Amino acid sequence: MPRTPTLSFDRGTLILHPPPHGKAWIDFATWDDRVEKYRIPAIRYRPLVEALQAENVHFVDEAKQFYPVDLVAGLEMEPYPHQSEALAAWKLAGRLGVVVLPTAAGKTYLAQMAMQATPRTTLIVVPTLDLMHQWYAHLVAAFPDAEVGLLGGGSRDKTAILVATYDSAAIHAEALGNQYCLIIFDECHHLPTDFNRVIAEYAIAPYRLGLSATPERTDGKHADLNILIGPEVYRKRAEDLAGKALAEHEIVQIKVKLSQIERERYNELIQTRNDFLRQSKISLGSIQGWQMFVQMSARSQAGRRAMLAHREAKEIALGTDGKLRILADLLAQHYPERVLIFTADNATVYKISQDLLIPAITHQTPVKERHEILTKFREGEYNTLVASHVLNEGVDVPAASIAIILSGTGSTREYIQRLGRVLRKGNIQNKQAILYEVIAEDTSEENTSARRRGEERPGKLQVIYGSGKVTTAKAAEQLEINYTVNNSQTNNQENATNRTTKPPSKRRRNNTKKTED
Repeated sequence: MPRTPTLSFDRGTLILHPPPHGKAWIDFATWDDRVEKYRIPAIRYRPLVEALQAENVHFVDEAKQFYPVDLVAGLEMEPYPHQSEALAAWKLAGRLGVVVLPTAAGKTYLAQMAMQATPRTTLIVVPTLDLMHQWYAHLVAAFPDAEVGLLGGGSRDKTAILVATYDSAAIHAEALGNQYCLIIFDECHHLPTDFNRVIAEYAIAPYRLGLSATPERTDGKHADLNILIGPEVYRKRAEDLAGKALAEHEIVQIKVKLSQIERERYNELIQTRNDFLRQSKISLGSIQGWQMFVQMSARSQAGRRAMLAHREAKEIALGTDGKLRILADLLAQHYPERVLIFTADNATVYKISQDLLIPAITHQTPVKERHEILTKFREGEYNTLVASHVLNEGVDVPAASIAIILSGTGSTREYIQRLGRVLRKGNIQNKQAILYEVIAEDTSEENTSARRRGEERPGKLQVIYGSGKVTTAKAAEQLEINYTVNNSQTNNQENATNRTTKPPSKRRRNNTKKTED
């Protein structure tokens, strides 16, 4: 009598043995001489199971260890229309895909809604420890009766709802791969790196949600999100939500003239750099051009002089004294409103902090000191705060109404994140936020500003609203995918991955294990 095929999980891959009847599964499998069995990438779990079910192949699914959980919300709010639309679009796409919303648009609450709509064991992956603790606090408040744990920063919990950093999740990807039915990738533009992508590749999770304000990457790897998570299913810009979920806002660009001495020195340095670029036939209009410049600068004295000239010219444009005079004027104009000041480098942060007696935060600021500064800013003891890149992402900056960008990169992501710091409405009625962008006139900063504010997005992910088969929100609620297989030795309730059922027993919240990663 032939044995029933069994699907099992093996350290980030699937093993299907003995080979079942039918042909569809062959497209997913590769023969492994080491174990003399067919092996399948874990990320192909869902299409494999669907293919086997479509051919009515009887098999035992021992791969999945995820299960239904009770998610009774203790924290619920009336969702904004864009949150409901995004959730419906994600469901219509089969609960696979990326949602793009601006900073402060409520991506965390959207994730909570997705968890309630898909009540299964869930892994949330975030880029920083600060964000990990913020998610943990939110989920404990949202689901007080659920098991919520942490993976990272010294914690290694084993819970139905787990919040992990990308680093820790990648390290433990082989062990986590079959434990979670839903994976939520916060700031999902971090996922397609060579180190992080194993989180998605080693996981069998049939449901995946990616969240980001700017998923596009300069290396073009954002296209891999289509494979690792799913297609982009919904997108809104800050302009679309102004006056609704986000505060009304205004973007003001202020151009500062260099002093005569600064201008003469700047032009001299740029001429030195451009002469070398012209002789070397290098154009800085592309990533490849910049890489060639870096390589050539290490091969000759002329190249080194050109690179040093480039850096000094950039320092003049970023740190001109005219910017500090404009900053002082803006602070006086908006006193006592809460103001966030952003720069591109730590040296300028410390100069502003010292000259104007403003609290500063950089990557060198100790965690306790950073927490104390943010608390005093939140409570109004500090009205102004200056930072470099550390407040761009992963920090819940208290509501402020004014942001001043004195210098920055050409990154659209950084620009949107900095704008998002002043777009939270909070409890302020008719809030009017302002973003000031202070740039040095007739310098390379103008091109940098144009790039980060540009509407052109090369390599943009295609926006797909659902599967095309169903087009209404009601249909989205009814769209279900059943992975139940005939396994006489396993309770059918445990096998059903898309039915809202109660776990066999109440799991205790105090059974978490904490060790170092």
